[in-house]
Amino acid sequence: MPKPPLISPSELERSSVVANNTMNRERGLAGVNSYARELGFDPLTLLAARPAAPSWLDLCSGEGRALREAASALPGDAVLTGVDLVGPLVPTPAPPTVEEVVTSVSSWAPPRSYDLITCVHGLHYVGDQLGLLARAASWLAPDGLLAAHFDPESVRRADGSAAGRAAVAALRAAGFRYSARHHRLTLDGGREVTLPFRYLGADPAAGPNYTGQPAVGSYYDPC
Repeated sequence: MPKPPLISPSELERSSVVANNTMNRERGLAGVNSYARELGFDPLTLLAARPAAPSWLDLCSGEGRALREAASALPGDAVLTGVDLVGPLVPTPAPPTVEEVVTSVSSWAPPRSYDLITCVHGLHYVGDQLGLLARAASWLAPDGLLAAHFDPESVRRADGSAAGRAAVAALRAAGFRYSARHHRLTLDGGREVTLPFRYLGADPAAGPNYTGQPAVGSYYDPC
């Protein structure tokens, strides 16, 4: 497979496949179109079981609906952070425990760790998916949980050949679990992660992935 022209993170974020993405904008906590359904567990139940000050970082959070719903059911010392390139399209005041950060997840880093980190179908629109996963692992509390959707088919070598199997093997070696059936990665406990890949650039014209929606191809050299 020939390698397509690759673009930089800033170019990718201006591309139509990312700028027009609506994958996660209206998803709530529970129900048919929900985080509980997509993640296979109820984030609110997990957070409510924390002994004190539960914290949740949602990457590619869209409208932040799930975070806002969680805020109404969690104690006032909860820390709920949503990071999204666009953010809420019709801004309304967020609950005091919710921080909505409108920026690129590719360049942002939090000042603290979190009990729960999620990225519901957001990696499909990130160029350096493996880099973000490695960084997010270091933001996780020692007994926290990270859960993210991941499509190995989107990971390619410099020559355009498939690198998904090698990427999954490296992630598993670093402590991640991967469910091919659900296209879901999970990690228990924060840690420093180094993956043997060097990011080269992204292809916004990779076409639909397993969701049926246009997604991004991520290109790497092994290292």
